[in-house]
Amino acid sequence: MRILMLVFIFSFLAQGIARAQDAAAGEVVFSKQCKDCHHIGEGISDKRGPVLNGLFGRKAGSIPGYDYSDANRNSTVIWDEKTLREYVRDPHAVIPGTRKRFIGLTDEQNIEDLITYLKQFDAFEKQR
Repeated sequence: MRILMLVFIFSFLAQGIARAQDAAAGEVVFSKQCKDCHHIGEGISDKRGPVLNGLFGRKAGSIPGYDYSDANRNSTVIWDEKTLREYVRDPHAVIPGTRKRFIGLTDEQNIEDLITYLKQFDAFEKQR
């Protein structure tokens, strides 16, 4: 019985550690795949792509002052996890006519880690 309890506790702790690492892995994905065009975090501004703070729940093409394509500005996309998963796989399938030049991510774990990382940043540029 004690061995079973120890196995359960170890499994629970290992899952918690793995989840904590998802955001760190997502930061690596962001650095390799997104950072050239997008900023995220405190005290940042737009680059070739808009800032990604507060992405979830935001309408695509809605940051004031950023020069979006007509496709982005006129889309009805509201960013949520499902839509972002689809978008990072194939941006042109989600928003046809977007100017985004990105071939997409294919590794499901990288996509999940990236989403976990992005969810840490609210609209006020603070990391949670």
